[in-house]
Amino acid sequence: MSKRPVVCLMGPTASGKTDAAITLHEQLGGDIVSVDSAMVYRGMDIGTAKPDATTLANAPHRLVDIRDPEDSYSAGDFVDDACREIDEIHAAGALPVLAGGTMLYFRSLIHGIADMPSADPEVRKRIDEEAAAAGWPAMHERLAKIDPETAARLEPADSQRIQRALEVFEVSGKSLAWWHKNSTSAPPDYDFIKLALVPADRAALHKRIEKRFDQMLADGFADEVAALMRRPGLTADHASMRAVGYRQYWAALDGQIDMDTAREQALAATRQLAKRQLTWLRSESDLQTFEPLEKGVSGSISTFIANQMGK
Repeated sequence: MSKRPVVCLMGPTASGKTDAAITLHEQLGGDIVSVDSAMVYRGMDIGTAKPDATTLANAPHRLVDIRDPEDSYSAGDFVDDACREIDEIHAAGALPVLAGGTMLYFRSLIHGIADMPSADPEVRKRIDEEAAAAGWPAMHERLAKIDPETAARLEPADSQRIQRALEVFEVSGKSLAWWHKNSTSAPPDYDFIKLALVPADRAALHKRIEKRFDQMLADGFADEVAALMRRPGLTADHASMRAVGYRQYWAALDGQIDMDTAREQALAATRQLAKRQLTWLRSESDLQTFEPLEKGVSGSISTFIANQMGK
């Protein structure tokens, strides 16, 4: 391969990406880099399905536990961090294996980051005031009229991203989707081997999502959220607490909804997340897909990568 290889192992939530990445670590000596916007935060372990300490000791994951939940972390931060880690892995003679489900991070790394308009505090304040009166779902509907592509990948309650998309349009007169397509920096000079775990049976994926979430609850997810709520500087408006599951259980522990409702809303949000991830994967070119429910899928992925590396 003329360029330095980088394996990108993508897929919807609960599709088995972590297990497959660990197999690549064991069979190919792959050095794992997490591509997950929630696993970057310390103290968010159960609800992010973060590998436990024993697993991380045996198969280290880079870019895990690198921020406090009060901190911000952007796609640009990820690209900078990931490129640094990839270069270190190559320098050590190993194979970088990027695994996760944050598709914005993959897109920013593979295709380059859009050169966006700068933030405008006055415009942002006005959007916040309008949202306080009308609600973020109404702002999401407004966004759908001016930028349907961006609105389609955002939840109606995703205040931070809806705000930014509306701000970009008001400041520039161009949609966020337009900026992503027409103004991007050059991507890194790597040879991306793009793989994805894509289940043919959506119902089976939903069952996996429900089973995994109920295991999270049994493992003490609500207690984890309660501990995060006790952090003096952390609020429900921080990006970390808008992650799927955390947002719903914060609301439950804050008395806004009951626990049963929180579970149902969290499951619905997770299914919606999986749908958006699959939609993004269908738009990605040069992608080799694998059935995650197929026996021996991790071995099939290892064989495919070995063959690609042999070219």
